[in-house]
Amino acid sequence: MVRVKGVQAGSVAEELGIVSGTELLTVNGRELADFLDWEFLTADDELIIEARLPDGETIVYDIERPEGEGMGVELEPPTIRRCANRCEFCFIEGLPKGLRKPLYVRDDDYRLSFAYGNFATLSNLKDRDIARILEYRLSPLYISVHATPWEARKVLLNNPRVPNIVEQLTKLAEGGIQFHGQMVIVPGLNDGEILEQSMTDLWAFGDAVLSVAIVPVGLTQFSHLYTGKSMDRESAEGLLQAIDRWAERARAERGKSWVYGSDELYLLAERPLPDAGYYGDFPQIENGVGAVAALRQRVRDGLDSLPRLDGRRIGVVTGVSMSALIPQLLEQISAATGAHFELMIAENSLFGPTTTTAGLLVGADIRRVLSERRDLDLALIPAECINDGGVFLDDESFIALREEMPMPLFPSYDFIDVLTHETEPRLAEAVA
Repeated sequence: MVRVKGVQAGSVAEELGIVSGTELLTVNGRELADFLDWEFLTADDELIIEARLPDGETIVYDIERPEGEGMGVELEPPTIRRCANRCEFCFIEGLPKGLRKPLYVRDDDYRLSFAYGNFATLSNLKDRDIARILEYRLSPLYISVHATPWEARKVLLNNPRVPNIVEQLTKLAEGGIQFHGQMVIVPGLNDGEILEQSMTDLWAFGDAVLSVAIVPVGLTQFSHLYTGKSMDRESAEGLLQAIDRWAERARAERGKSWVYGSDELYLLAERPLPDAGYYGDFPQIENGVGAVAALRQRVRDGLDSLPRLDGRRIGVVTGVSMSALIPQLLEQISAATGAHFELMIAENSLFGPTTTTAGLLVGADIRRVLSERRDLDLALIPAECINDGGVFLDDESFIALREEMPMPLFPSYDFIDVLTHETEPRLAEAVA
């Protein structure tokens, strides 16, 4: 079912009398199943739309709109396809009880893969779904491959009915669909020979595979399903050696690295992270691949724009994994501004000490390190640990937390974004 959530003022939809709660039934005789149908079928300028108004009246609109003008309709969120797998390394399985319900939704939806870059395993894909992907040319997709050998993938996904992904990807590639792949590596399950076979299979798809990310398994103190070995320095180094070999071949034959290790993998192996140029256009930065290199680049590019903040004391909160990397950046910013920066390492109280990523810090962690620091003029926290609604993973509101703090508190992606900001009253007061 496709239902209207809202209508833009002055839009075609408003002129037609479409209101919130209207059900959109067909476009040019094609039944609408979800937002994808609506987006693609309304691309024409001449449309016949069948709809059912909230009072139950069915109406047909015959529309001829100006070229390129949108309909002005906001749809209600679609019903999400749930994941049928029971992966031991699933992040959802590592969540504690008592968090807000949406966090426990295990989506595995090719539509969200195309629309938002969510990774999907394709394990619930039917032939009609593949036909739809090909018809609408939903490319690129983001696919959790994990392993291409069928038996290994069944074990990894803990799903004996999972389809053969090589066959699935072959159909997509032959239809012109490209994709980014990721492999979460569980030591002893999909490293070694399984990894080599997987890389060989993905390489054989040629230009259809835009990039591959190798990510170490991440566990919390609540990962109750996991029975495997944790990722250690030796395992991480072995993965990076395999990545180096394939990336060298890719640069020689295809002009780009193609396969990338996540930043966490380099930190586990205690290896220096590559520079920004290694990652090209950062195809998987949202997957933690090249995030540190991008941060370093943004800091370098932004130093000249920073104001003088002589004598100001600024606290910077981060997680354990970034504690060795940020001091060099803060030294550069301090030299440019004259401010004194103090790095404040917060351990994760929600997921436990094995979770060291700054983006998973929660409100309680921020409170613990900042609540008594009345000597600071300003404090910065990782913007990634707050969602679009301004809420931490522990349901703490950032606005409420900020009001408690003895200093102005700001979420920041790269330090530069906040320190060059001139319109926020509390920031202006803090740095004046």
